Amino acid sequence: MTRAAAVPDGRRGPERAVLVGLAAGEVARAAAEASLDELAGLAEAAGAQVVLKSVQERPRPDPATFIGHGKVERIRHAADELEATLVVFDNELSPAQLRNLERALDRRVLDRTQLILDIFAARARTREGKLQVELAQLKYLLPRLVGFGAMLSRLGGGIGTRGPGETKLETDRRKIRARIARLERELLEVRRRRGRLRVRRQRGPVPTVALVGYTNAGKTTLFNLLTREGAPASDALFVTLDPLTREVRLPGLQAFRLTDTVGFIDRLPHTLVAAFRATLEEVAEADLLLHVVDAAVPDRERRTDAVNRVLEEVGAAEVPRLVVLNKVDRLDAAERERLARTAPEAVCLSALTGMGRDDLVAALAAALELDTCRVRLELDASRGQDQALIGRLYRQARVLAHERDGGRVHLEVEVARRLLGRLPLAPARVAP
Repeated sequence: MTRAAAVPDGRRGPERAVLVGLAAGEVARAAAEASLDELAGLAEAAGAQVVLKSVQERPRPDPATFIGHGKVERIRHAADELEATLVVFDNELSPAQLRNLERALDRRVLDRTQLILDIFAARARTREGKLQVELAQLKYLLPRLVGFGAMLSRLGGGIGTRGPGETKLETDRRKIRARIARLERELLEVRRRRGRLRVRRQRGPVPTVALVGYTNAGKTTLFNLLTREGAPASDALFVTLDPLTREVRLPGLQAFRLTDTVGFIDRLPHTLVAAFRATLEEVAEADLLLHVVDAAVPDRERRTDAVNRVLEEVGAAEVPRLVVLNKVDRLDAAERERLARTAPEAVCLSALTGMGRDDLVAALAAALELDTCRVRLELDASRGQDQALIGRLYRQARVLAHERDGGRVHLEVEVARRLLGRLPLAPARVAP
């Protein structure tokens, strides 16, 4: 067990939390401890002070208490000694395990999913974000209502207590289901509205680029670097929940729309993925993804795999992708050189200092250029339909050559492939 210093008696501070992990089956102790360190970051993001971290090694989780009765007793004694009010498990607990642990530990118990939901509830700012988080909370809590009465009756505030009407959750499943249905209808309308806006954007000439990555990888800092905006960014988890889109114009690069999105995390709760589907569809419909990776963390590959799993879950696995290895300012010259050799297709960058910005702009230009093709057209200048098409091509494409031969117009244009199927370019009118 790893302990932290106690707060002196009589001094009020943040909630004091004990964190518990499990090294079971193929999960090595080192991996379990690394995951517990990430859980500590989540707990601190929720406003807790971590006073103890403990990993239990056993072949498989205990069906009643997850960690076994002996370990539960040791955790309880340690929590009493450290005056901890909260015990957080680095796994999703079953309803029965939550009830049994509440009784045995005689204090509030949260699992990893509840903690993440609590952070989202605290940081959601827009109406859409709040609806999405509430839906995820209700879907998580509904099967866990039995036995929540005792726990909720002594909450009175604290981590894990934010959200949709706790007292109603104790007694009325029917009202909760009705609320879930209402939230799903409202979010369905959000998806439809977003879909209409996406179709309108896709008809225009400006491509869309979405920032994706593990939470705290530096997406918002990169967003600010490219847009010269001042979006809130900090060295904390899940600062960005609501997507932010700006049009970017960089020297030598066609204009594009850049969207900052919610960060992903290993074992991101499925209820959150489902609730945020309206937002995550923006990622699936983007022309290019900038996958921002924290190059300074030792478990870079694990975090990359976690992001790839979420992208696959939301239907964005096939979207073209450019990997950005961020925070290279935290590496020495030898490490940066080794990183460049092992990942030559990626861009090494420090969004904080601007190091590698020119390389990123060049890579963006190349990636967006690959999404275009050259087309030669022969049009009739006397036809209103062709005149309208010429005007549209000048607005939505890059005209490379324009020649007139009597009443015929010969154009050579560079057009985005995503627009090619939406323009009235019949094969017979395309010159060889």
